[in-house]
Amino acid sequence: MSDVVVPDQYRELSDLLDAGYTPPDRDDPAERARRRRRRRNRIIGGSVALALIVGAGAVYSSTALNAPIEATAPVLAESVVAVPEAHAFPRPRAAASAISITGAEEFPQTLGTDGIVTLTGDNAPRPMASINKVITALVILDAKPLGEADAGPTITFTKADDDLYDKYYLAGATIQSMKAGATMSQRDALGLMMLVSASNYAEATATWAFGSPSGYVRAANRWLAANGLAGTTVVEPTGLDPRNTSTPSDLLAIGRLVMASPALASIVQSKSITVPPLGLLMNSNPVLGNDGINGIKTGTLEDSGANLLYSATVDVGLETPLTVIGIVLGAPEQYVAGEDARAVLASLKSGFHTVKVVGAGQVFGEYTAPWEDTARAVSTEAASLFTWSDTPVTSAVTVDPVTTAKSGAVVGSATYTAGARTVTVPLALDDAIAGPGGWWRLGHPRELLDW
Repeated sequence: MSDVVVPDQYRELSDLLDAGYTPPDRDDPAERARRRRRRRNRIIGGSVALALIVGAGAVYSSTALNAPIEATAPVLAESVVAVPEAHAFPRPRAAASAISITGAEEFPQTLGTDGIVTLTGDNAPRPMASINKVITALVILDAKPLGEADAGPTITFTKADDDLYDKYYLAGATIQSMKAGATMSQRDALGLMMLVSASNYAEATATWAFGSPSGYVRAANRWLAANGLAGTTVVEPTGLDPRNTSTPSDLLAIGRLVMASPALASIVQSKSITVPPLGLLMNSNPVLGNDGINGIKTGTLEDSGANLLYSATVDVGLETPLTVIGIVLGAPEQYVAGEDARAVLASLKSGFHTVKVVGAGQVFGEYTAPWEDTARAVSTEAASLFTWSDTPVTSAVTVDPVTTAKSGAVVGSATYTAGARTVTVPLALDDAIAGPGGWWRLGHPRELLDW
């Protein structure tokens, strides 16, 4: 008979029996009790393990289903505003011109340099011609003030005044009839000097106010110094002498002084004047009433060309129209000076723009939640800014992170600034971010619990 192969476990038992081991008696009460304890311990241990597993699952489920979700930050979109090109005023045909603007101080570029927004040619002194009569009127009013509608004292003209008619007739100047012994109010005399540009009345009124032409010149120099007009020279009251010179910057300042004088401003804005016994006389300013021009004075000398000092009210779309003071010096003809002035005023209007900074529904940011909800932060309305020239427009966009939110919820804002003007537009969601469902929560412990 061949040898019988005995499994290893039975070999171990055989070895135990050979060593004198006696198996426990299965019918022994004590043994039965031990077996029962082992079975009970196994059941209890299994039950505990199962309870632990079930409990851990319940805790996780409860934690996962109720864990707070992290806010989703948006990816911001670029916001760029197209700015118009820098405004360029037309180049005049005159030797020099300049303007200053009042009423647009919120647009820093309209303040210019030393009050001059645009200057062509140079700021050198040039003959003023009859614009010099503006200075004469200002100096007279400084010594003998008038209210806006005051007639003022009565002037009685002398034989010497009467002789001025012949003097200025021979000089080829503008004149008006004047008789010795005739009387006229100060206001009417200033009107003849400013509106009609009568040189004989300019000298006669200056002599009445200061005793003589030289007395007027001394007073004029004191007045120029007091007003900081160092670029202006006055040697007589009419402007016929080419040595009466001024710079564009000084003449802009003089124009502002004219319009700041109620009496003189009301005179230069008049289209006509009625002076007994001369009757109705028209203003010699050909551009008065055109493109908002409401004064001030023309002047022409044969050797130096045509000049125009003007004031204008220009509506550019702001709450209040702008006030412009302008000067044209050395134009070939008076109509050219007027055309230069009107072209500058028309150009000024075109230099202001309404710039669209944002459209309604424009996208500023996109949200993509981990559970795949998506929404965009969009502008709730369109907005524009009123600007001058190429004033830069800056933007500041704020879009908040979101956990859950309804469609239309405001999540930020976009603010645009140009100079002193600012506009802010709310940003809202174009769809809801509802939050994750239960299955997503249970299946994404890392996202919820930071595992």
